[in-house]
Amino acid sequence: MKYPKKVLILFAHPALHKSRVNQALARQARRIAGITFHDLYAAYPEFDFLVTAEQDLMEAHDVIVFQFPFFWYSSPAIIKEWTDLVLTHGWAYGSEGKALEGKWVMHAITTGGRESAYHSNGLNRFTVREFLRPFEQTAVLCNMRFLPPFVVHGTHQMKPSDIQTHADTYRSVIRALRDDRLDIHAAERVLRINEGLSGIIRAREEA
Repeated sequence: MKYPKKVLILFAHPALHKSRVNQALARQARRIAGITFHDLYAAYPEFDFLVTAEQDLMEAHDVIVFQFPFFWYSSPAIIKEWTDLVLTHGWAYGSEGKALEGKWVMHAITTGGRESAYHSNGLNRFTVREFLRPFEQTAVLCNMRFLPPFVVHGTHQMKPSDIQTHADTYRSVIRALRDDRLDIHAAERVLRINEGLSGIIRAREEA
């Protein structure tokens, strides 16, 4: 079956066996038909990227989702290395770099800290969206459309039932991206895409 949009999930977790939440999110994502799930640590344990292959993969998809745990207010190291090597001048950006133009990009983030910690008056002083500014500017430089992140806060003390709820929500978001049922203008008005999904995901059109 062909879907309106091709979705690529670039997954990065250096210690997945320790993460209940990312395991649940990844498990749900892998079950979605018509998406490509690409585990960077599994594919490149030595960080020896096949740059052309990664670029071909990016070109073949319409929506790019970076899924990773929030490490020291940023991504795991492999995401930075991937960005440095794959998003080359003349391909991803620059006057001749148009390969990613018009594609959508979203980040799926998990944090151990509660949402209240990611606030101007909280422990971390800034929201996750504010910490993602370098990623947003990278997307803008590459002429991509940056979507608000999918964020799961407070993973350390989360109950299994809450983990499953977040995994189900993630599945709904990825399927909506695949089926082109995301109201992108409504989504851009929220700090994280898993806020008020009923107003962001359009109902399926009847045949």
